[in-house]
Amino acid sequence: MQQLALDIGLASGPLLTNFFAGPNQAALEHLQLWSGSPTRSPVPTYLWGPEGCGKTHLLEAVRAALRDQGGKVGWLDPSVAEPPEFDEDWAAVLLDDVQHYSAVQQHAAFNWFVNAQGLQRWVLGAGSLPPADLPLRDDLRSRLGWGHVFQLQLLSEAERRAVLRQQADARGIFLSDEVMDFMLRRFSRDLASLVQLLDHLDGYALQTQRAITIPLIKSMLEHT
Repeated sequence: MQQLALDIGLASGPLLTNFFAGPNQAALEHLQLWSGSPTRSPVPTYLWGPEGCGKTHLLEAVRAALRDQGGKVGWLDPSVAEPPEFDEDWAAVLLDDVQHYSAVQQHAAFNWFVNAQGLQRWVLGAGSLPPADLPLRDDLRSRLGWGHVFQLQLLSEAERRAVLRQQADARGIFLSDEVMDFMLRRFSRDLASLVQLLDHLDGYALQTQRAITIPLIKSMLEHT
């Protein structure tokens, strides 16, 4: 069957506390340590792995954690066509999806990196490839790879099921095994998409005053 992906938003933003680490526990603990410390690590951190392994979730969670502490951060991803100048008030620099950076974005990222290092500020980057394989200018690629590097793994199906069960319980939703099987067969299997689907189902079930069943899912797809 063709897998479907829904363009829907998360009910709550990504946090370090709602990231299901599974095989990525070491990376999570590292980010919790450095984002929770009043003194940021001057050694950069780079996360890499396939789509759906949680890289962007973790960067956004770190950004939220630093903002909760009153810190400002520099954020750069491929959608930022005109990156701003480096700000000395930034507590950290976050670089997401670096493998897709344009020449302009690579120039900005290198400038941010150099300035952050000079001020002993943390740099946290993420991409789909290990540092040595990134299609970037040499000076930026080498800097992304000289610090802490973590390869993130996709969760197993059993782990995805555990997360869905946990997320459903937190919302007071009952998910039968039949419904979970249907979700995993018919929809994008990466965890972020599955949690988004659960949020959407929760809202639709409340709106229609019905339990979450396969007929409800089919009805939602017909009417949304």
